[in-house]
Amino acid sequence: MKMLSPTVGRWYKDIQTNALFEVVAWDPAALTIETQYLDGEVTEYDIDAWRELLLVHVEAPEDWRTPFELSDEDALDPDEPFHPEQWNNPLSSIEPEYMNGVDEY
Repeated sequence: MKMLSPTVGRWYKDIQTNALFEVVAWDPAALTIETQYLDGEVTEYDIDAWRELLLVHVEAPEDWRTPFELSDEDALDPDEPFHPEQWNNPLSSIEPEYMNGVDEY
């Protein structure tokens, strides 16, 4: 069987154990692959151990968010604006001393 290259974000099935996992990190300098199983467990393989696995590519399972207890209600609302650049902006927490058109001066 041909060795599959580790691709971050890709799901694999270990034929020997029937375990499903996703590659979450691949470090070509250190030759290590970090995976996360469907139950949430994170494992790291070196390239030699990866080559010994009997793997096939699979589609992401429908219930891959189950171990993280995420529901559809936790997803971002596409109708709400998303502004991550403002989260750590110290100016976002400063209230103005007066508002033009509202305060009388």
